[in-house]
Amino acid sequence: MKIFKSHFWYNKNQRNGIFLLCIIIIILQIIIFSKPFSSKESIDVNSPELLAFQQQIDSLKQVEIENRKPKIYPFNPNYITDFKGERLGMSLQEIDRLLSFRKTGKFINSKKEFQKVTKVSDSLLHKIAPYFKFPDWVVKRNQQKNISKNISTPISKNYQSDNYKISTIDINKATQEDFLIIKGVNNVIAERIIKYRSKLQGFYFENQLYEVWGLDKNIADNLLETFTIIEKPIIKKYNINTVNFKELLKNPYIDYELCKKIFDYRDEVAELQSLTELKHIKGFPLDKYDRIVLYLLAE
Repeated sequence: MKIFKSHFWYNKNQRNGIFLLCIIIIILQIIIFSKPFSSKESIDVNSPELLAFQQQIDSLKQVEIENRKPKIYPFNPNYITDFKGERLGMSLQEIDRLLSFRKTGKFINSKKEFQKVTKVSDSLLHKIAPYFKFPDWVVKRNQQKNISKNISTPISKNYQSDNYKISTIDINKATQEDFLIIKGVNNVIAERIIKYRSKLQGFYFENQLYEVWGLDKNIADNLLETFTIIEKPIIKKYNINTVNFKELLKNPYIDYELCKKIFDYRDEVAELQSLTELKHIKGFPLDKYDRIVLYLLAE
C-alpha cells in the first residue's frame, strides 16, 4: 500500500497545479467545439453551380455508356450468326428463317430480299440496313437492273414527253423530270421534293422522303422502288459549342423553341463534350436525334 500511496499523495501546490491543468483542458475542449470551428451555413443542393456540375458528371457518364455500347460495323447479312443477329435486335424466329434460307445455298442480295426472307419489321430494317455490305459485283448488278428497269418503264402522263428516260436512279441527283415518271407525282410534288432535298442538303436517309409535305406514303413507296441513295450527301456541320442562334435555326429539324432550349442548356454546362448530351434537354425530340446531329458536331 505504501508503494501506491507514494504515487497518489500530493501536496497543496501540486493539487492546485493539477486542478489548473484540468480547467485549461476543459476550456480548450469548449473552444474546439464552439462557434469558431462550427458553421451554421447549409449547402444549397439546388444551386446553379451544383446543378451544372451534376449535369457535367451525368454527361460524362452518358458518354462513357455510349462508348461502351457495341458498335455496328458494315457486314454481309448473308453471314449473320445467332450471336450477331441477337445483338442486332433480331428475334430467334427471324434468325432461323435466315439460316434456313442460307442452307438452301441461296444468297440475299438486297435489303428487300433480307426483309422478305427474315420478315423483320420496317423499323429494324431501317436501323440495320445502312450497315449492309454486299460484294461490289452484287451492288453493280443491282444498279444495272434498276437502270434497265427504269429505262424500260413508260413515262407517267404527268410529263409531256413519251420518250423521256431518267438520267439517274440516285435520289440526290435526280431532276424534277426524273421524278415525274412515277405514277402520282405531278409537277407540284416533284418541285416540293427538290426544294426539301435542297433544304436538307441532300437525303441522308431514304425515309426522309416521307417528310416531304403533301407527299402520299404510297407515292413515296413507289419513288423509293425506283430511286435510292447512291452517294451520301456532304452536309455542312456547325460546332454546337460555337454556333450562333441564327445558324442553328438553319437545321431543318430545329425550330425556335428547341433552339432556345439548346442555348439555355449550353449556357448551363458551359461546353458540350458530346452531342449525346442533347438528349438530356427537357423536351428534346429523341425520335429526331439521328437527323438533328447530321448538321452538328461537338468540338
